[in-house]
Amino acid sequence: MKRNNIDAEHDEFEDKVVTIKRVTKVVKGGRNFRFTALVVVGDKKGRVGVGLGKATEIPEAIRKGKEAAIKKMVDVSFDENRSTPHDLIGKFGSASVLLKRAPEGTGVIAGGPARSVLELAGYKNIRTKSLGSNNKQNVVLATLEGLLKMKTPEGVAKARGLSVEEVQHG
Repeated sequence: MKRNNIDAEHDEFEDKVVTIKRVTKVVKGGRNFRFTALVVVGDKKGRVGVGLGKATEIPEAIRKGKEAAIKKMVDVSFDENRSTPHDLIGKFGSASVLLKRAPEGTGVIAGGPARSVLELAGYKNIRTKSLGSNNKQNVVLATLEGLLKMKTPEGVAKARGLSVEEVQHG
C-alpha cells in the first residue's frame, strides 16, 4: 500500500477531527456542497497545531486540514505535573477559554473542542472553562491562543534578569 509522503514524514503526530461542516453555495444550476474540516494535530510532547481544510469530499477536507495544522505547529510548555505554570484566559473572537492549573491526578477537565487541543498538546492535569461563544472553531483557536500566551518560569526569570529560584520563591 502506497502512502502519502505527508503521512510518512509526520507519523509521530496524532490528529483529531473537531468538526465537519457542510457548506452550501446556491448557484444558477442548483446548489454546490462543500465540506470544511477543523483538525487538531499534536505529538503529546508539547507541540500542537490547528488547521482548517475545505474540499468537495470529506476525506479530502480532513487531509487538507491535517496538512494545514502540521504547517502551523507551535510549541507549548507545561510544569512538572503536566499542567499550566499559571492560570490564564485565551481569547479568540468572542470565545474565551479559562485555563487553570491543576494538581497531579486531576486529569483533563475540558469541553470537547478545548479537550482535543489540550490532550494532543500533552497536558495531563488541567481544568478549563469555555466562556462567551461556544463556536467550536473559535473555542479551539482561543485555547491555542491561551497556550501561546503562557509564560514559563524560565522566560520570566530571563526577562527580569533573575534566577528561576528567585522568581519561583519570591
